[in-house]
Amino acid sequence: MAKPKILYVCEEIYPYIHKTHISEIGRNLPQYVQEHQKEIRVFLPRFGNINERRNQLHEVIRLSGMNLIINDIDHPLIIKVASIQLARMQVYFIDNEDYFQRKFEFRNKEDVFFDDNDERAIFYARGVIETVKKLRWAPDIVHVHGWFGSLVPMYIRKVFRDNPLLNDCKIVISLYNDEFTEKLSKKFLNNLVFEGLKKEDLGHYNTNNFVGMMKSAIDYSDAIIFGEDEINSEIKEYALSTKKPLLKYKNKEEYASAYNDFYDKLLKN
Repeated sequence: MAKPKILYVCEEIYPYIHKTHISEIGRNLPQYVQEHQKEIRVFLPRFGNINERRNQLHEVIRLSGMNLIINDIDHPLIIKVASIQLARMQVYFIDNEDYFQRKFEFRNKEDVFFDDNDERAIFYARGVIETVKKLRWAPDIVHVHGWFGSLVPMYIRKVFRDNPLLNDCKIVISLYNDEFTEKLSKKFLNNLVFEGLKKEDLGHYNTNNFVGMMKSAIDYSDAIIFGEDEINSEIKEYALSTKKPLLKYKNKEEYASAYNDFYDKLLKN
């Protein structure tokens, strides 16, 4: 019997990104799941503060070379890869000079939210899906961690809904306390329409903010995990109201086995 395939779409993974609650889950959960008879693929943005030489990143030529058009501009998609040897785990990095060469993740050194974070999130989501297509790897579960990958559920359910690699997968969204209070760019909605989302389907995206992004991710997902004990109360209430399969917060000692069991239940259903 083939192993279940789990695709992880992360916004932080330790040791590439400094140690946080999200980055530790991004590091430890895939390893645990892989050790429990599942096949994994793990994705991360190649933020400019990730040291390529120290972490031994290298470009995968056969996966690179595609251009993604965002806001009428061609942006080359570059795929890099590195390995966490102790975990026997490979990480794919989505890279682009325009979006990911700056030495910060979501804010500049003055703590100002990047005004193109919406475009960067679009590029990351599209980059993950295009790479999975090139790999010809059909995930059984797609598990998205954090707001930066939160467009992936929409792309799978709307833009790429007819793709045979993706149309049967279950989507899980983990909700964290990674909120930003700023509005996204005014071009965000137009860019989503350009990507293939119809105006009548914009729904919560019309709010142009963090809450709208996460509510939409919940709408397009099949199951929900509370990744932290304290998350935005409006999003928490909305998640509970959907009556979708939901796993409440589990502590550091419990979460890996609990998530793995949660996957198994979703796959059986």
